[in-house]
Amino acid sequence: MKKMKGNEFEGKVIGITRPAERVDEAVKIVKQHGGIALVAPTLELQVSNTQSLLDLCEMAGELDWLILTSPTGIISIFKHCQDLKDRLNPNCQIAVIGPRTEKFLEDYGIKADMVAKDYTAEGLLEMFKGLKLNNKKIGLPRTIAARDMLPDGLKKMGANVIVAEAYRSGLPKNKDKVQALITSIINKEVDAVTFTSTLTVQNLFKMVKYDKKEELFKVLRNGDVIVAAIGPVTAKPLKEHCIPVLIPEQYTVKAMLEILNDKI
Repeated sequence: MKKMKGNEFEGKVIGITRPAERVDEAVKIVKQHGGIALVAPTLELQVSNTQSLLDLCEMAGELDWLILTSPTGIISIFKHCQDLKDRLNPNCQIAVIGPRTEKFLEDYGIKADMVAKDYTAEGLLEMFKGLKLNNKKIGLPRTIAARDMLPDGLKKMGANVIVAEAYRSGLPKNKDKVQALITSIINKEVDAVTFTSTLTVQNLFKMVKYDKKEELFKVLRNGDVIVAAIGPVTAKPLKEHCIPVLIPEQYTVKAMLEILNDKI
């Protein structure tokens, strides 16, 4: 994979489907390399003051582990449990997915004990293998829409997993930008489109009007618009529709954009 050095995206239009709160990094990289970022969030995030999150805050002193899987989860739990740092069991260890989530946590004055090198639920589970988790209490604030891979895997290792809804993720209320992206893909006015979670893919497909769906799939299947996914989990719903997809070796936004170098 070539490192990006100059104007690799000169004049190219790159579709970005990340939630609005998370587009800055991708937009910056695309613009730095001469491209045009077409931002069309297919996923909308909303932090939630749910009873399950409040219950998790109340039992923070009993936790053996706290697992944080996204910056949004961190923002939500510290917004609704402002004294979390003081409430946590002094022996509670914290695991996070990836350096970006680790950095968000450090901004709240807390250092992660474990950072998954493979930025997926599978990567975190791999790191927990070999640890004694029998009857350990593990707090997991996240969106309920997330896969059950992580909590189910931890339960199989003997842990008592407390899942709390920290934020909701759903279709954007205003779908105009997404409809514009869909039209641009069908008309081949976009050179590439990027996805960073299964929901960003699935929601795009949900918002395609019925009479336009086959046109969209045809363009994507033919490779007329290049598709890149941040990792194999995100790529799965694309492959299920026989859409060729580029996947970086490292599951980061930067690496995902770098793999477009040879194709765009």
